[in-house]
Order: sequence, then C-alpha cells, then structure tokens
Amino acid sequence: MKWPNRILLLAALASAAALSAWSQDVVDSEVVRPSGGSPGPVRKAQAVPAKDKQDVDDSPSPVQKAASKKSTRARSHRTHGKPKETPESAPAPTEFTPEGIPKTGAASVIVVDAHSGQTLYEKNADQMRAAASTQKLLTALIVAERGFLDQPVTVQQIDTMADPVKLNIKPGDTYQRIDLLRALLVKSPNDVARCLARDNADSVEAFAEVMNRRARELGAVNSHFVNPNGLPIPGQYSTARDLSMIARAAYANPTIRSIVCLQQLVFRYANGRTRELENTNKVLKRLPYCNGMKTGYTEAAGHCLICSGSRGGRDIIVVVMGDSKAGVWRDASALLSWGLWM
Repeated sequence: MKWPNRILLLAALASAAALSAWSQDVVDSEVVRPSGGSPGPVRKAQAVPAKDKQDVDDSPSPVQKAASKKSTRARSHRTHGKPKETPESAPAPTEFTPEGIPKTGAASVIVVDAHSGQTLYEKNADQMRAAASTQKLLTALIVAERGFLDQPVTVQQIDTMADPVKLNIKPGDTYQRIDLLRALLVKSPNDVARCLARDNADSVEAFAEVMNRRARELGAVNSHFVNPNGLPIPGQYSTARDLSMIARAAYANPTIRSIVCLQQLVFRYANGRTRELENTNKVLKRLPYCNGMKTGYTEAAGHCLICSGSRGGRDIIVVVMGDSKAGVWRDASALLSWGLWM
C-alpha cells in the first residue's frame, strides 16, 4: 500500500473509531406507541433530511411527560451531590493485525467486493448463527423483485402478531407496498415484515419457503429461514458468508439501494397521522461513504450489521454477526473503511 493511501486509510479508520463514543446508547429494538385510527386511503411515505437521534419513537405520552418532569427535578437535586462514576470504561480504540486489518470482537465477520463477490477478509464466516433482523434484507429483496410496488396492501389481524418492535399498523388499514417496504428497511418493524410476507405468499410459512428457495438461488446454501423478520425460532439460522451473498443481490437492486441509503423518512398512517422514522443504521449517519444496509439484534443473535459503502468506484459489503452493543458499530465502520481504502 502506498503512503498516500495509508494516510487516507488511517484518517478513515480514525473517523470510524470515533463511532465508539456514541455507540453505547444504541439498541436495535424499541417499543412503539399504538397509532389508533380507522382505515383510510393509500398513502405515500416521504424522505426527509436526517436528525441525529436514537431510533425509537420519542413522542411522550402525558404520563411520560409528567414522569419526565419528576425525574428531571430529581436529577437536578442529585447534581449537587458527589459526581456519579460511570460503571463502564471507554471503548477501546480499533486495533490492527500485522497485515493492517482491523481486529474485531464479533463472532463472525466477512468483507466482500459488492460487484465481484471476492472475499477480502473473513473470520468464522461459515459459522451458523441467528441473523436477527438482518434477514429482513432477504424479505425486502423478494418483495422488491416481485414488483407492483404501487399496489395496495390491506393489513390483516395476523400481521400484527409480531412483538416487540412494531410500527403498529392496524387491521383493515391499506398502504402501498412501497411504503411498507421503505418502513421495513429503515425502521425494521416486525409487523410490517409479516404483512409483506403474507401479502407475497399468503402466509408466513409459505413465504419462508420462498425465502429458502431464493437464498439457495443466490448460493446461500448454509441458511434456513422460518419467518420474515428474524425473531428467534428453532431451526432458523444463517452465516456471514450467506448474508453477504444476499446483501450483494440486494445491493444490485435499484429499489432497495434507493431505500437503505435513507437516513430518515416520514411514514403516513392510514388515518393521516405521520411519524418520522430514523434509520437504525448509525454508521450511515456518521460515515459519508456508507450507503446502507441493515441492522439486527436479539439476545440469541447478539448485535449484527450488514453495512455497505462506496468510494472511487469501489463498492464494499461488510457483515458483522454476534458483536457487542458498542463493538458492532466500531467493527463494521473500521472494516468498511479498510475495505474501501485498501
């Protein structure tokens, strides 16, 4: 590697390492307030500029407001006492192998060229693990490839049975397929995944068969999917290598590429109420060369991230599985920077 490129790489990795300072409070799960309302006409979502805030519904209820005021007064009183020590030490900076590759704490990792599929780096890439919400990228790919995205989809009661992360779409509500697809990839709600799956194949079970068939077509032969949202269930697993194959197909799909790069969008419910959705991918907001793709977290899977980026005609996909809360952002960012500057 030439010295100018080394300098650029070090600068990029320094920027990636800075992610650890804000990664402590990021969790890929949420509880969303019920939306209410009655069925209405088909609505469209709108993309809007990003704001740097957590990916949760932060519109407080009256009870929450009152509790917040009480809590604020208590905190104000406590500030006059002895400063509270933080239980966690600052995250360690990124370390490197003798070859200059960032070291990671994730269980499984792979870095690939998005166009050729060439593997640039891997660690336990064929280890079978829970994929959490990263498998929603395959759900989205199937929906996008079917097309007819301007067609209406009517929510059914069975679609709403998908705690804990929900958009709270209601039975009888009607939306355009594209609006649900955008919400799925930006905010990752489980009820939307079920709705799109049932709309596509008449049931979640039938859609799982479609997922497994499409995965095999892409070469992802060491995966088995049982639901469209990645919630824990026996017999469901994937690998970092398989997810990279799925991610490459998604990266090549113009519809998905146009969505996963959105830092924020406005979702309009059938009753006319709007909600601003923040992208769960924090690397997208912090590194200008990151352009997607999908986060995931469950206790079984740990913190997972499929991350893509582009620089100077080079396109890289990074898959990180089984990482820590702070480490997933640092590791994916460092590997993405390394892949784009190597």
